[in-house]
Amino acid sequence: QVQLVESGGGLVQAGGSLRLSCTASGRTFSSYYMGWFRQAPGKAREFVAAIRWSGGSTYYSDSVKGRFTISGDNAKNTVYLQMNSLNPEDTAVYYCADRQYSGNVYTQGLYDYWGQGIQVTVSS
Repeated sequence: QVQLVESGGGLVQAGGSLRLSCTASGRTFSSYYMGWFRQAPGKAREFVAAIRWSGGSTYYSDSVKGRFTISGDNAKNTVYLQMNSLNPEDTAVYYCADRQYSGNVYTQGLYDYWGQGIQVTVSS
């Protein structure tokens, strides 16, 4: 069973930065995409960013483009999300996700495995 463990969340002031990490274990297949989603209080979970392991293509939502950077270390089965210029609207639980197959990178239903989530709180 694949397990995804997130780390790096916490409380930061507006304008600050955080770096999230997610490490996968127990994987018996080659991951196609790993990504990050987030869910703010009272809102649906939404796509944030993803990376395709083959070729290293990256994908971002419009709300984080230019502020967040996703990267990965395939040898460590780890994906990172560097978050800069944070604002209170970025406050949410952030989830790491992993999938084996291609398809629409933004569709959360196509991700096979999920982390438990980690809280990111940005104060004004």
